[in-house]
Amino acid sequence: RYMHSTGASAFFLVIYLHMFRGLIYGSYRKPRELLWIIGVIIYLAMMATAFMGYLLPWGQMSYWGAQVIVNLFSAFPFGIGEPLSVWIRGDYVISDATLNRFFALHFLLPFILAALVFIHIVALHKVGSNNPDGIEIKKNKDENGIPKDGIPFHPYYSVKDIVGVGVFLIFFTAIIFFWPDFGGLFLEPPNFEPANPLKTPEHIAPVWYFTPFYAMLRAVPPMFNSQFPGVVVMFAAILIMFFLPWLDRSPVKSIRYKGMLFKAAIAIFAVTFVVLAWLGMQASTPTKTLLAQIFTAVYFAFFLLMPFYSKMDKTKPVPERVTK
Repeated sequence: RYMHSTGASAFFLVIYLHMFRGLIYGSYRKPRELLWIIGVIIYLAMMATAFMGYLLPWGQMSYWGAQVIVNLFSAFPFGIGEPLSVWIRGDYVISDATLNRFFALHFLLPFILAALVFIHIVALHKVGSNNPDGIEIKKNKDENGIPKDGIPFHPYYSVKDIVGVGVFLIFFTAIIFFWPDFGGLFLEPPNFEPANPLKTPEHIAPVWYFTPFYAMLRAVPPMFNSQFPGVVVMFAAILIMFFLPWLDRSPVKSIRYKGMLFKAAIAIFAVTFVVLAWLGMQASTPTKTLLAQIFTAVYFAFFLLMPFYSKMDKTKPVPERVTK
């Protein structure tokens, strides 16, 4: 159990770092739009897999967390919400029917995830990997048609990655052996109690890698006694990533050659995401709700204002060859 829960958190941490690196170096820009979109689909598949698996321990937080998330679908209007939530649960409440279908889906989704990763790698092989300079090395080839700034995957990348994997495994095993719950961040104390439908935990919160979006959900006040606006904002916060390749109008890809406007925006965005993650873990208070509303607005402003500040930004000239 400790290996599984720590592995899930480590997986999301690596993916978040991978996505952030893509943001700062422009890995979503032409000709890698499809590569980025496949990556976001992988992220959605990961979230679905993690959510299905979160119910399986049948602990207090698992049960009530699933109850809260599935109930969100009942907020959909036009009379489709309630039948949809019943269809997802397989019952009127979280029960054995829900547990069985979530177990089956949690087993199936990793295979879909593996297929998506394979497609992601095929797309990467087609367009080639990006670099910190954001330069297309295929435009500068030698007489044999090989990019002058390209290097073989083996031994250069393989050896480098083996070192990275080794360092990662040291921290990974240390957490499993000495601090498996990571202070309640990876495994919450209420989840060590068996699920009890008659006893609601004092504070219900998802695992840390979902908390930024949970904070956005709670930040939006109900409308007509419905949480539907919050549900829309939560899903929009994820789906807006699909449009990133067309929102960035900068003439350069990499942050190395972008101006202070983009650098300030990406720094504020990173802080915003971390603060929203923290707010999503906390019990809701008027002050924290106000903070969540402010940072939710900042989160969306990063994307919606990108066509303007990325175009206005003063950029540096990009070299023709990859720099050292």
